Amino acid sequence: MGLIFRLMADEDLPGVMAVEEAGYSYPWSEQIFLDCLGAGYHCWVLQVDTDLVGHGIMSLAAGECEILNLCIHPDWRGRHLGRRLLRRLLAIARQGGADTAFLEVRRSNRTAIHLYQSEGFCETGLRRGYYPAAQGREDAILMAMPLLP
Repeated sequence: MGLIFRLMADEDLPGVMAVEEAGYSYPWSEQIFLDCLGAGYHCWVLQVDTDLVGHGIMSLAAGECEILNLCIHPDWRGRHLGRRLLRRLLAIARQGGADTAFLEVRRSNRTAIHLYQSEGFCETGLRRGYYPAAQGREDAILMAMPLLP
């Protein structure tokens, strides 16, 4: 299995959108990805051989990074690809001088919460009603992790 991590380009957006729509009930729009690319965020894709199977978006500024989106296509989950993509983003953040990483995750996303906790993230707060949900709104768990050695 040949893993390739590379910067996202505009021409990746159809594949990115296919992963996003397969992976989330409430996916980001293509415009959000375009805005992230235009803002200079760290936008990466993960390929297995020639298949685009995941993506990660991270902002990096003022000694902090925020993981804004981390998605692996459901057909490729359970193979530690999300963990590898997260670790790649955090390594980029460290190289960029970040000392703390932040993210938010749906309260119901136990798999992602477990991943983040196993990598060193701790819960720091809660945003009530942050995400859209089938029955109204869902809370976001705020998490943080120090990046210093």
